Amino acid sequence: MRLSSILSFVGFATLLAATYCPLLRVFHVKSFNVHGMSPSYGLVLLLVAVVGIIVSFLNQAKIMRATAWISLVLVVLLLIATIFKVNGEFKFIPFHSIEKFFKGQLKFQWGWYVMFAGPVLALTGALSGRPKVFIPAATDNTAVN
Repeated sequence: MRLSSILSFVGFATLLAATYCPLLRVFHVKSFNVHGMSPSYGLVLLLVAVVGIIVSFLNQAKIMRATAWISLVLVVLLLIATIFKVNGEFKFIPFHSIEKFFKGQLKFQWGWYVMFAGPVLALTGALSGRPKVFIPAATDNTAVN
């Protein structure tokens, strides 16, 4: 197994573990992970991580690169969706100060660092594993007179 494949494997395993890390804390009482916020999205992230782990063992560089990019895009989309959800959750309250208080009770957790570290490691491993192209020097076959 190449070093880049090992790095990608660690990245995909980190993504797999990150789906169970706390991402959002609500009112200092309950923490949500990906499966608590959106079970179907969590399943898609798990599927991408498992495919990435399998592909990294099989040394399929093109599929590994595509899976790493897909995982990074999915994590960025999850962050954007969560930010929009947190900012729009209490829009029905007519008083701005109460809305601001409730919005302040939704806190992002340390799991986001782990969630982003996985795809970044996987992408680093997938992009560093490109084969080097060796072009031999041209030989001069003309006879000297």
